Amino acid sequence: MSRHDKAGKPPAKTAGGKPTPQDIATQLELKPGQSIELLKALHILTRDGKLNQDSRRKLKQVYHLYQFIEPILQELGQGGQALTLADHGAGKSYLGFILYDLYFKAQAQGHIYGIETRAPLVEASQKLAAELGFARMHFLNMSVAESTRADAMPERFDVVTALHACDTATDDAIAFGLEKKAKAMVLVPCCQAEVAACLRQTKALSLSRTPLAELWRHPIHTREMGSQITNVLRCLYLEACGYQVTVTELVGWEHSMKNELIVARYTGHKKRSAAERLQQLLAEFGLETLAQQRFKVALPKSGDAGEV
Repeated sequence: MSRHDKAGKPPAKTAGGKPTPQDIATQLELKPGQSIELLKALHILTRDGKLNQDSRRKLKQVYHLYQFIEPILQELGQGGQALTLADHGAGKSYLGFILYDLYFKAQAQGHIYGIETRAPLVEASQKLAAELGFARMHFLNMSVAESTRADAMPERFDVVTALHACDTATDDAIAFGLEKKAKAMVLVPCCQAEVAACLRQTKALSLSRTPLAELWRHPIHTREMGSQITNVLRCLYLEACGYQVTVTELVGWEHSMKNELIVARYTGHKKRSAAERLQQLLAEFGLETLAQQRFKVALPKSGDAGEV
């Protein structure tokens, strides 16, 4: 990047020769209103306002995800409604803090709940939120599944996010969203192993039953097929539960291999065809045990309200 700004002038410097916050924001292409001090506190930026390559990838992922979440928040917040957002598998809460900094802080209302199983990360996030005065951020040390019934959680949430929630934690986040009647879910699945394990267990039987089993005969294909099938089942499940689903990539593959983004918006129209195809796929791939464990959905009766 050129050291000159768009006007052809060198970037502004402080009296000590260090770049100004505006100069740093321009060079790093930060979102308007983004707190540089927050990014330093999250160790995304160094004290000198520099960004290493690993942090650049992380910030790029979070910013891309924010581009999908912000319009949802703006739409749901019309009329001055105070929004609640649950961030599952929060980790160091990069996403939660940036969402609060760029959206919730200006609203002066609404709450973000970060759910994370690693106690040190929860304690660090609680401390940072207190230091920054982010009073409407809350952090709970528990699993995604446990949070569904936790007394500390509101009865309803507007938005549920899960950025790289591993294996079945993404399914737990979906179950949480359904229980809390979420109006939108934004999910980036990661490390889906459950279905791949089921495919391995039934491989011999499947190979004798259908030539489709060749798609997962080799171990590397088993893993890839398991991941693909898992996300297809999730999308059908969400559609059967009344959500409109869009699937796209989060960022370029050079930034992350765990790159599939599922955005689900509640419409109330439960798709009978999605429920039927979900059950058919579970049967086709020998995954019937998951029908009651993860993908519980009854076929809507003909003529039911909301059926599509």
